[in-house]
This record gives sequence, structure tokens and C-alpha cells, in this order.
Amino acid sequence: MDHFVLDHRLGIPLPALDREWDMYSTQERADMLLKWEEIRARIPDRILQLERIINQKQEQLHDEENFQRSCELIKEIAELASVINDLNIWFRVQQDFEPGQTHQ
Repeated sequence: MDHFVLDHRLGIPLPALDREWDMYSTQERADMLLKWEEIRARIPDRILQLERIINQKQEQLHDEENFQRSCELIKEIAELASVINDLNIWFRVQQDFEPGQTHQ
């Protein structure tokens, strides 16, 4: 079973555990941690991609004369910034793991 589900908003898979961490076997936990580290490694690139989009929208905003469109751009920029914030939080999520150790 895959223990990760794509979060479309963030653009990365997130853990989707169906039971408590210590209910998984040592091998299952090791496999999940390995996959999480692979996912985590892609987060900085995803953040850079979103920052480029924000920069483009800020340039559009600078030149925009239509108030309604300016408001829409500001909203879009704020949402992208929120996604970056959430990605940074997920990037800091690490699980210390040693074989035989259980987690609370």
C-alpha cells in the first residue's frame, strides 16, 4: 500500500497513514521514511517554481491598471505564498528513526 497521497494544492505527495506509526513494521517505517526523504528533497525545487510564478504575478501587478484584476493578482500571490509556507513546514517534518525504536 502506498502511504502517500498527492496534495494537488502543494504539488507533492503527503503522508496518509491508516494507523498509528508504531503499528507499522520496522521495514514499513523504513520504507516510508525513505520515500518521505525523496519527496522532501523535491520541496525546495517546488518552492523555487512557485516563487518564479509569484515574481511574474508581481510584475503583472506593477503594470496592471484594472483595480479588479489587481485584487485578483494580490489574492493569487497570497495563495501562492501560503502554499510556500505550508511547503516549508512540510520540509521541516522529519522523523528520527532507528530500527526497533517506536514513536509517540
